[in-house]
Amino acid sequence: MDENGADAGASGRDDATDPLADEDLYRVLGPDGSPLPDATVPDLSDEQFRAIYRDIVVTRRFDERAVSLQRQGRIGTYAPCAGQEGSAVGSTHALADDDLISYQYREHGAVVVRDLLGEYLPYWMGHESGTEAIADGNVFPLNIGIAAHLPHAVGAAWAFDYQGEDRVVACHFGDGATSEGDFHEAMNFAGVFDTPTLFCCHNNGWAISIPESRQTASDTFAQKAAAYGFEGVRVDGMDPLASYAVTREAAERARGDGGESDGDGGDEEEPRPVLIEFVEYRFGAHTTADDPTAYRDPDDVDPWRALDPLDRMEAFLRETGRIDDEGVTAIHDEADDVVADAIDFAESVEPDPSDMFDHAYAELPPEVRRQRDELLAAVEEHGEEAFVRED
Repeated sequence: MDENGADAGASGRDDATDPLADEDLYRVLGPDGSPLPDATVPDLSDEQFRAIYRDIVVTRRFDERAVSLQRQGRIGTYAPCAGQEGSAVGSTHALADDDLISYQYREHGAVVVRDLLGEYLPYWMGHESGTEAIADGNVFPLNIGIAAHLPHAVGAAWAFDYQGEDRVVACHFGDGATSEGDFHEAMNFAGVFDTPTLFCCHNNGWAISIPESRQTASDTFAQKAAAYGFEGVRVDGMDPLASYAVTREAAERARGDGGESDGDGGDEEEPRPVLIEFVEYRFGAHTTADDPTAYRDPDDVDPWRALDPLDRMEAFLRETGRIDDEGVTAIHDEADDVVADAIDFAESVEPDPSDMFDHAYAELPPEVRRQRDELLAAVEEHGEEAFVRED
């Protein structure tokens, strides 16, 4: 990765407020939202910059409402993403629409960018139609099994290459996934067969309650790529523009154009995978079933709030004259409407009890068939209302 970013410690704020001040990673914006000295701001239109900000705002609003919905019993266990929106939104904006995203469970911003929020929310209410819908937008159904989706993502990328399709796969996972065998198998296969895969490792410091220091003895997660013969790069994942720039260059490298982003049409090269380590922090719990105060000091979270991707992106837009108070208010109002509409749509989905038995087996085993038949008979006898919980 070309070093066209700025020194990590250079910013408009005192380094004491910057948890990443001493880290060697790619950055564009300082904690105050100002471009860092010698940083290269991505060459985007004003509309594209505002779109990145808009999608971060929508993702943050969705996250707030989703946690509230879970507390009300209106959705199931949910994985909050506050603090990590910049990496999911920025990286997705850097992809082509037909590039495939292999989703873990916290990158809700990717779904927002693909304009699939309403179709997606039913998944968290127990309807598999939500995962089917995001697949139509080139987002793999989200994965709960840690690292289990990585080999599948590499397989999809290999298929694209084999069939001559100009598509890459961005595979998202947490730092805890690097301790699974699936991670190493996928990385090795990608390196040997030059699959157009972006391994997007979200290092938020914790694998539920296991700190990074107990996860690996390596200095970084990015350096693990060297063992498999391709490049690893670290980026400030709470910097939306840095996340965009690194992903854009990595995607171009994965497509086989040498990774140059200046459009000079250099000699074509073989596709090469890239491991991107997004260094970031989750402000809240691992999931709504988790209590982070049991394993981390709440005071440790405060310094990271200085890197809030929403605040940094808004400050950048204001400083460069791309948005004003009226524009910010309009985007926040739009976010409220988008999320409200998504909730209304999701809650309008009528469940079919037989759905839970579909697609698990090509042919239902006798015991499962018996359970299905008993349930459907009971619904027919007593009516669906007998099985619906009173609000």
